[in-house]
Amino acid sequence: MNCLKIAFIGLFFMVFLNTNAQDKKFKIHTVAFYNLENLFDTINDTSKLDEYSPMMELKTDKGPVYKKKIRNMARVIADIGKDVSENSPSIIGVCEVENKAVLEDLVNDSLLVDKDYGIVHYNSTDVRGIDVALLYQKKAFTPISTSSHELKIYNADTNKRVYTREQLLVSGKLEDETIHLIVNHWPSRRGGEAKSRPKRVAAAKLSKHLLDSLQMIDPYAKVFIMGDLNDNPNNASVKKILKAKPSKKLGLKGIYNPYINFYKNGIGTTAYRDAWSLFDQIMITKPLLEKDYSSFQFYKAGIYNKNYIITKNGAYKGYPLRSFGYHGFNNGFSDHFPVYIYLIKEVP
Repeated sequence: MNCLKIAFIGLFFMVFLNTNAQDKKFKIHTVAFYNLENLFDTINDTSKLDEYSPMMELKTDKGPVYKKKIRNMARVIADIGKDVSENSPSIIGVCEVENKAVLEDLVNDSLLVDKDYGIVHYNSTDVRGIDVALLYQKKAFTPISTSSHELKIYNADTNKRVYTREQLLVSGKLEDETIHLIVNHWPSRRGGEAKSRPKRVAAAKLSKHLLDSLQMIDPYAKVFIMGDLNDNPNNASVKKILKAKPSKKLGLKGIYNPYINFYKNGIGTTAYRDAWSLFDQIMITKPLLEKDYSSFQFYKAGIYNKNYIITKNGAYKGYPLRSFGYHGFNNGFSDHFPVYIYLIKEVP
């Protein structure tokens, strides 16, 4: 059911654009987010706990496995949005990467190298060294400013600092228009959803602070908040702190979350114990929802779940075909499906 719904949505994109092509022409860009599921190299970094990554836990053949993991990630990225834009994403946020070196290997894979992706990356204080980053096609997007923002949270039992992923803020020009992107990987649900909830609420407050800072300078700022939030669209972090809405009828500084309706329809990006979650989301601000397509505006949102990245059989049939499992490398992709949105602009 989920796959059929999303396939239909993808078909609708094509019909809409084609039927309007006789009257109007549009430029189109895909903006995406993808959890790359432990994209770690094979080198033990003694400054962090990377030895607990699935890649480092493999006893043999790390080199070939790493190369295959890179190729699999490149294949998915090359395909996201291609059905409509005839291009890979102009901008894609990623998480669960170990360092800049793995990203350089990724963008230099033969499936992506001709896209000439640039990289924005900062090393995080996360205990395992898991980072977020932004990849962008240099011909489409030019960063103007970048910054990394610490999330300071503490263990409720010990009051000790919990070192987790920073939030990445990138401002730049999509062609000639200024946009801002906040890339997230919020704290996990380890220890239980309720017990870990305050950590994600704190993460949402940090994202909201970054958004408020941007909107204080420019109330009409075009802002994207994206990431693996480890919360669904109806959880307090998204619903009460960010106040993200399913309707495009917003105040000037409001946030639109197209993934609320996906979630209501039972569609998710990751599965656990026969239940789907929609942790991966892209939210946008009101100025991206105008009907004047003389500038880039939101068109549609989607979840990329093509058949080849879905588990075909067994206990996890229908789940994302992940890279790593209980028996080592699965020759899969990720335990999350990517999410994406299309931006369109009328060509005079």
